[in-house]
Amino acid sequence: MTILQLKYVIALANSHSMREAASKLYISQPALSATIRELEEELGIKIFERNNKGIILTKDGLEFLPYVKQAVSQYAIIETRYIESRRKKVLFSVSMQHYVFAVHAFIKTVKQFAFPKYTFSVHETKTDEVLGNVRDMVSEIGIVSYSRSNENILKKLFREYRLQFFPLMTRETFAYVWKQHPLAHLQEVSVEDLAEYPCISFDQNSQNEFYLSEEALGDYDFTKLIKSNDRATSAEMMAGLNGYSIGTGIMTDSVALTDGFVCIKLKEEDPLTIGYIIRKNHKLSEMGEKYIEELSKYKE
Repeated sequence: MTILQLKYVIALANSHSMREAASKLYISQPALSATIRELEEELGIKIFERNNKGIILTKDGLEFLPYVKQAVSQYAIIETRYIESRRKKVLFSVSMQHYVFAVHAFIKTVKQFAFPKYTFSVHETKTDEVLGNVRDMVSEIGIVSYSRSNENILKKLFREYRLQFFPLMTRETFAYVWKQHPLAHLQEVSVEDLAEYPCISFDQNSQNEFYLSEEALGDYDFTKLIKSNDRATSAEMMAGLNGYSIGTGIMTDSVALTDGFVCIKLKEEDPLTIGYIIRKNHKLSEMGEKYIEELSKYKE
């Protein structure tokens, strides 16, 4: 088994057909097929099977894939950390739920340093990947939140992943709407007031989606709900469909002025506790410490 074979498995799992995966990998379809077949024979399991929709993962393949992703991720960390370190590059990475203020804190942190060479990473992703990235040291710091509805499960995961959570702030619940939304002039609304408009929610794409929601009111049964996993797509739908999203009410300059959104206090209360996570007993790097300082400036 080689790291190349594992990379091929991930590429095929993210494709609809052998042809599509081969095209992404810039290899021939027979070569990809042979590589996957050799791996299956070595492991003694069937990873993929064909059906009328193309290539899909088998039950064994679904179980195998998370291990593959973790192995490839760890290999990338080793490769980057030791090869890049020989080139004297500074490395720093953070993972986060979808919080614009955390991105702005990252920008402000980078501006305080003048490294001649560096590789920095920002992973804006779903909750379980934020936790996994910090656990596996893909990222030094993760930004996550929990509400009353999922506090217990998140704290349980922190313990299981050997992570430390440091709260930064607790925020009340707000609705974000486009500045031309019919209700944009109000100071306070209820979810019932917004019922005729679609709620635009981040798609965690996980079997534990309810428990890993990064938004307040994660257990609320919204009348109209659209899930999206892209910030720009969500913004377009909010503007085009008079949709709304639920958030913390933290408005950075880019959101308030450039994107033209406003936030309205929600009558329903489900406060979010937002904080950062690091691995237990991890000593923060100089950049990590500065990043935490910048994050802390968003406290009320």
